[in-house]
Amino acid sequence: MTKPITIAIALAAICWAGGASAAEGPVCGLNNGKAATGLPIEIGAVVGKTGPADFSASARASKAYFDCVNVNGGINGRPIHYSIADDGWRPEQASSVASKLVTDQKVVALVGNSSFVDCAVNGALYEKQDVLVIAGVGVSRECFFSKNIAVMSEGPRLSVLGAAEYVKKTFDIKHAVCMAGNIAGIGEWSCGGMIDWGKTHGLKVDIVLVDLHSLDATALLLQAASFNPDAIVTDLPMEAAVAIYSAAEQQDFGAKYKWFGPSSLYDAGFPKAVGAYWDGRIFVEEELAPLDKNAPDSNNWRAVMDKYGSADDRRDTFSQGGYLAARAATERLLKLDPAKIDRTAVTTAFRNIKGFKSDILCSGWYFGPGAQHLANHSGSVAVLTKGGFETKASCLELDDPEIADALKLEKELGLAK
Repeated sequence: MTKPITIAIALAAICWAGGASAAEGPVCGLNNGKAATGLPIEIGAVVGKTGPADFSASARASKAYFDCVNVNGGINGRPIHYSIADDGWRPEQASSVASKLVTDQKVVALVGNSSFVDCAVNGALYEKQDVLVIAGVGVSRECFFSKNIAVMSEGPRLSVLGAAEYVKKTFDIKHAVCMAGNIAGIGEWSCGGMIDWGKTHGLKVDIVLVDLHSLDATALLLQAASFNPDAIVTDLPMEAAVAIYSAAEQQDFGAKYKWFGPSSLYDAGFPKAVGAYWDGRIFVEEELAPLDKNAPDSNNWRAVMDKYGSADDRRDTFSQGGYLAARAATERLLKLDPAKIDRTAVTTAFRNIKGFKSDILCSGWYFGPGAQHLANHSGSVAVLTKGGFETKASCLELDDPEIADALKLEKELGLAK
């Protein structure tokens, strides 16, 4: 990976946080260098930190951005008090921590959520309590088909479909096995995009569901191989995928199949985790910009993480999503009367977000009305190479019937891409 390169830009005090210079550091919010000391604004996030994998990178990036905002004037003088709640990948815990944030702590919104269970468990709560969620990462189908939740990422269904479309076109694969987490609303749904697309594009798809709490990588790999495919898809969190690739290397399966996966694998630490054996052999979807992209907002994300995050915070697609969620929220909050910021005002403001732009996104992002939110439906594809990634195709529009309503809405809102 190339080292981050920062460039200087000019911007007004309340301008979009679009870049950072090496001399001035990251750009956030009012960017005035004055610590906010007013009444805190309560914002929360629900993440799956403890469990089969640490899925908190999104909220940690949101926190880094909000910390930067707070030392740069806050929201017109008011700091953001940001609370991250761990659901432990367990529905009952997700319900408990969300209820505490929404009903006890009375957050005005949730920003940077990333969880395998939150959307399915808490979607009804968020709607009943009229609180909106700008999630950094969405995993289950409910994250994209809930009235009060909108996500910066594509989600696993579109993410793995983007990689599949590229690999099919490039290598003309005929039969793939999709390995995905055995979680309601996730595994079969995320692989289902490939199944639906494959019916009209000559690609047969079988599914192997994976118990992420008790993973036998070799047994799962041999189960996938028993279908005699020509491609294997690791539609899994990075930790689980690394175990599968380790087992596959032991079987010397690298050249026997084409391998690809969603953006959960697009992590700066993934190439080292799987090793040089896999150079040139694993294709992954980039739901957002390349991690080393040299552009104003991409540079600013890295600058924010370097100064306000910690060294062990992941620099991955999910971190980008959390940064974008916090930046979008900050932009809207700055337009409100700071004395009148409450849940009702924030819900109205967030639902009217449209045309939010960043060089980390392929096109503008919006929240929008209705019960379906699929603003991000284009992405890029990279191949693992020499300890990093090489982008092979950029900002490809994906072909999934589930996005038909989103495309129609974008035309109605004047946001057609």
